[in-house]
Order: sequence, then C-alpha cells, then structure tokens
Amino acid sequence: MKKTGKWFKSAIVLMSLTFVLAACGGNNNAPASINEGAATNAPAGTEASAKLETVDLTLVGVRDAQISSQQIIADKLGYFKEEGLNVTSQLIESGPDIGPMVAGGSAPVSIQTNFMDIILKSTDIPVKIISPLAQIAGTQAVVGSSKLELKSAKDLEGKTIGIPSGADVMIAINNMATELGVDASKIKYVNLAPSDAVVALEKGDIDALAAWEPFITKAIQGGGKFLFSGTKSELPDKQGDVNWMSVHTTIQVSDEFIAKNPNTLKAVLRSLKKATDYINNNREDAIKVLAPELHLSEEELTQIMSRNVYSMEVSDTYVNGSNGPAVGEYLKGVGNIKTIPTPASYHDLSLLKEVDSSLISVELK
Repeated sequence: MKKTGKWFKSAIVLMSLTFVLAACGGNNNAPASINEGAATNAPAGTEASAKLETVDLTLVGVRDAQISSQQIIADKLGYFKEEGLNVTSQLIESGPDIGPMVAGGSAPVSIQTNFMDIILKSTDIPVKIISPLAQIAGTQAVVGSSKLELKSAKDLEGKTIGIPSGADVMIAINNMATELGVDASKIKYVNLAPSDAVVALEKGDIDALAAWEPFITKAIQGGGKFLFSGTKSELPDKQGDVNWMSVHTTIQVSDEFIAKNPNTLKAVLRSLKKATDYINNNREDAIKVLAPELHLSEEELTQIMSRNVYSMEVSDTYVNGSNGPAVGEYLKGVGNIKTIPTPASYHDLSLLKEVDSSLISVELK
C-alpha cells in the first residue's frame, strides 16, 4: 500500500507541476544512484572540518540560466571538487519533470523553484528547501508586438496575450492590473507555448506574449517591446522597479538525505556560495562558461542574466514575496494545491545558517 500511495502522489504532483513549473527547462534519464558509502574527509584547506557522509552524489537541475547557473559554475570551475565532492551535475531540458522525480525518490538533491516545493509539501512529499539561489521574477515578463501602441496600461484591455495555461507569469499580470486599474478579465488570453507565442508575436497574430527566458529575449530580438516583468515595468504609466511577482530558484533535498548527510550538504552549499559570488563578481567570465552549457549566445545570456538576481540571502523579499499568502492563494486558485503550507514546513535553513549565518535576516514561520 505504501508503494501504491507513493506512485499516486507522484501522479498528482506530475499533473500539478506540468502547469505551474513550465518556466524551466538536460535529458530525461533518471539520475545516477547516490553513493552513501564510507565517510570521507574533505581535502585539506577546505572550510569543512567534519567528514563528508557522502562523496558521490547527483545534483539534478535544469538547462536554464534561471535555475542552474550556480550549479554549472560550481561544476565547471571545480568548486564541488574543492569541497571534496564528486558531483554528477545532471541538467534536464524539461523543468516540470523534476517534481515527479523528487516525489518518486529519484532526485533527492535538486534545483528548481520554491513554487515546486509548495506543491510538493501540499501533497506531503518529505522534502525541504535548504537555500534560495536566485530571484528570477525579472525573467517572467510580458512583451508587446512591434505594432502595439499603449497610452496607459489600461489599453491592454481587449488585447490578446499568448500565454501557456497556468503559467506563473499570470501573477505579475494580475498584480499589475490591480495596481494600475486594469480590468484583467477584459484581456484576451490564448493558450500558446512560449516558442509558438514568439512566432505569433512576430506575425502579428497576438498583441503580446507572456512567458519567461529565453523567450522574452528572443521576442525582443524579433522586434517585440518589453512591457513589464515581475520586477520591472516600462509601461507608460509605470516605469522602473515594481513588486508584481516574486519567485526564487531553490535547492531542495529529501528529508532522509538531510538527516543522513548534513556535512555533505554544507559542502554543497559552500560550493554554490562560491559560484554565486563568482557570477556576481565576474559576470562576463561567468557568461563565457555558461553560454555553451545553456546553448545560448553570449549576447542572449547577457540579457537573460541581467534580469535575474543571484543571491542565497533569506530576506523579506524571499520569505514574504515568493512564499507569502498571495502565492499560496494563487496556486490554490488555479487548482495546483488544495491547502496552503506554511513556509517553515517546507524549509530547513539550519545548514545554511551553519555555512553563513549572515545570509539569513528573516525567520520563517
């Protein structure tokens, strides 16, 4: 019965995540098994003084600048090895596939978004976020066609936006509408995959598209005009920084793996912290490393990464923004969850606190 229940939960998660986590993009092979063999000391000179419970592990991520930039940098620049780890960095192409992998037990250590963890927790999957990695709401955006003329945001009423059904970017659209007095019910929505929406925008078949990177940059390269994202607006009546959406990339780990491998996970976090600092302090060099891995040109990746904020800080924006009641109500409203879990129930920040307590400025409840 336990096995049947586990597969049933996996099926539920798969259906939910197909809709809500479409903003992410590896292969679909199951990750290599994790070797929980004999404890091994980290190499001399590392910050780790305790033995690593596990040396060999697979970190499942997405071939996506929003999700796995730090993971790729830590792998390619040897930060994992500096910590005594032998990490297989598995990048899959379809981000929503990670949720069912976590639920089924084949991805005990993974990187995706905190929205996935809210859904997983709502179905009692035993997994915890151990650190945020990036604020990616700036890559959830709306781009208008070259022919779209707006005197105010209210002119979006009656216009047609191509958007995948259940896409997270709808949060930004709804919050924009509320702040600027737009009747969102008067906007016409067409269910289009991002790649199809880019083509439709260039042809003039839709007035705007709502999607994520790299499709936002591709739409702009095709003549489209950036209108707004979760963090920035170029609408006529609202210019500059906004707070219309918050969603973060996170690293999440099964409860069982956390209990058995705390020192290993602290080594992973130290590696990702080094990678985060490298991306922020050496952006051009980081782009040269990342572009071939992400199958993007350096020009495209420069634009994409400029919309992300790479940070492992547990701040008010992270806690109350992307884990707050508004996000829970949205996910519940579109049918992705039945109950809203508390942030503390799907987080375990104790290891991050041991690695660098200065990164945590807000307590979870």
